[in-house]
Amino acid sequence: MQQGSHAFGAKICDTGHEMIPNVEFFFPGDNRGVLLIHGLTGTPQEMRILGKGLNNRGFTTRGVQLAGHCGSVDDLLATGWTDWYRSVETAAREMRGSVEHMFVAGLSMGALLALRVAEEHPDWVDGVGVLGATFRYDGWSLPALNRLSFLLPMLKRLGIGRDRMFMEQPPYGLRDENLRRKISEAMASGDSTAAGLPGNPWHSLAELYLMSRRVRRDLRRVVAPCLIAHATEDDIASSRNAELVARRVSGPTEMLWLDDSYHMITIDRERRRLIEGVADFFARVAAAGFATERAA
Repeated sequence: MQQGSHAFGAKICDTGHEMIPNVEFFFPGDNRGVLLIHGLTGTPQEMRILGKGLNNRGFTTRGVQLAGHCGSVDDLLATGWTDWYRSVETAAREMRGSVEHMFVAGLSMGALLALRVAEEHPDWVDGVGVLGATFRYDGWSLPALNRLSFLLPMLKRLGIGRDRMFMEQPPYGLRDENLRRKISEAMASGDSTAAGLPGNPWHSLAELYLMSRRVRRDLRRVVAPCLIAHATEDDIASSRNAELVARRVSGPTEMLWLDDSYHMITIDRERRRLIEGVADFFARVAAAGFATERAA
């Protein structure tokens, strides 16, 4: 999972350093590749249903695991946004060399990382799936985090709050109540490979906001077509995040608004609609030969 919450200042448990398991997934398909990117404190599992759905429609899909994720809190705190981006950039470089058309799609913070690849490597990326983009935690369930977020980079520079985190709280980005219960149980079990960490460390959130500024500044450099999918009642990131992308990127955009989901649109009630929307958009871009036209 990726979102923070209004439980301000809860202590981080000292979990120590352990070997981080690799829970990436890869589904081979045709010459159209899709790199899928999870969110902050999340796991590739939150992208797996989308990855399998796209693969069923012919695409080659890979769910990348960001540096420091799927381990302990200390593992995450040992990394920053440039480390997370390098994980994506490395995976994108590998995929670009093995497919004719490469697409990147990310959820929440993963959407920012997908946009960053498109900013930095326009010659690699044929299309972008911007899913629940989170430049700011300004959803209806996070009033405290929204008010205090601007302080986090300064607190990190001063070395304040390393042992603090915003704990996850219902609805956990999920409108589906049965799935919400299962995710809550998975987080409580302590297995971060299944549902991610139970909260967002202050210093990791500070890194997200530093990345957000950089990605937002360079959005005009995104020339690839973008499918921007967002829940109309997103509890974590308001629709203003999606509208920002649509307004600032240079490439063509399409909007997909989801009315029966919250933030975690890749696994919530309208996941099948999302799969169909992403598959259709990427298929149309590939068929139109965007990469060829761009190089001409």
